[in-house]
Amino acid sequence: MSPSPNQSQQPGITHQAPFPEIVTATSLGQWPGTDPVEATKVSLGLLGSPHLPCLVDLPARGVGSDPIGRTAALLVELAVDMQPYGWRFVDRAGHDHRRAVSALSTDVNVLADVAGDSGITPPELKVCISGPVSLAAAIHLHYGERSLRDYGARRDIGQSLAAGLAIHAQKLGAAVPGAALTLQIDEPAVAAALAGTIPTASGYRTLRSIPVTELRQSWSALVGEARKAGFAKVAINLAPASASQDGSAGVEDASSARAESASWRVALETALECGIDALAIPLHILDTGHWEQLAGAIESGMGVWAGTVPGRSGQAPPSYAALVETVMRPWRGLGLNKSALNQLRITPETGLGTITAPEARAVLNRALEVAEELSVIRYQ
Repeated sequence: MSPSPNQSQQPGITHQAPFPEIVTATSLGQWPGTDPVEATKVSLGLLGSPHLPCLVDLPARGVGSDPIGRTAALLVELAVDMQPYGWRFVDRAGHDHRRAVSALSTDVNVLADVAGDSGITPPELKVCISGPVSLAAAIHLHYGERSLRDYGARRDIGQSLAAGLAIHAQKLGAAVPGAALTLQIDEPAVAAALAGTIPTASGYRTLRSIPVTELRQSWSALVGEARKAGFAKVAINLAPASASQDGSAGVEDASSARAESASWRVALETALECGIDALAIPLHILDTGHWEQLAGAIESGMGVWAGTVPGRSGQAPPSYAALVETVMRPWRGLGLNKSALNQLRITPETGLGTITAPEARAVLNRALEVAEELSVIRYQ
């Protein structure tokens, strides 16, 4: 298939299919509550085609359903357990590891049941995982230090995750036959890892920054392996650990904040070079320079998952008109063509696991309204 006009190719960028004719929406995976049946019904119901439903994450279930534990359940030949300081690699799988595996298996089975009962198999489905850098920053080695400190551990995590994705894709293919799979790689810790601001286990020092060349190789390798495993599209989510702030992820020390902000820009540039189909980012942390980077990617045919709708406890989302303007103001300022608006997917700014279910529904509904209005603008 030859590229469409919105999909002219650049080195390092691979696009698998044309974009929908309209602007679409998706969630970022995390959902409130502990009931996977209800959460799956919401995902498949609200985000039907051409929008993108996902295999829901329910972090409120506790240990093993958190982002790190859930992804650790995919790792091949690497077992984990939970310690007071966080997840740790161990020689043999124990209760915590089995709990994570069981929760993920339950979610896949529920997806198959809900899709089967409704008689509607989604044409597309998204899966969210923690990326290799954020896994290495969060999971500790047996002696207590973070895996990020050790190059061999970082390499092993990437390889193990790739092997696990191949198995996961097979299970998802059986659950929703014929659905095109999209992989969302969440990397909230990447700016801190590049800046060298992640504390050691003792807290007295910080870990050495990882090289940009290693990050590029790690992401590129995972993207390539994901495609081999059967994922039709791959996106990297660069929302920082605290998307309510800027790219510094809420760091208190001013020098660390500046370093992380600069490193987040490097991570953005690196992600664009790794063969992904889309980049997910919260719009409110972007400056003019970031938008200029995105403009080049959009013109090359890459998708952007625009984190547009805030989801905050006790607060209703802003009006759809105000949110549409957060997209269109920089879009017009950079001279981007309205016809390329369909390369956007509108998302919440962050996962929605920390708010109530009615609040989360309101956020997704607002994202759908923003997408609808942008689709109208595209054809004006």
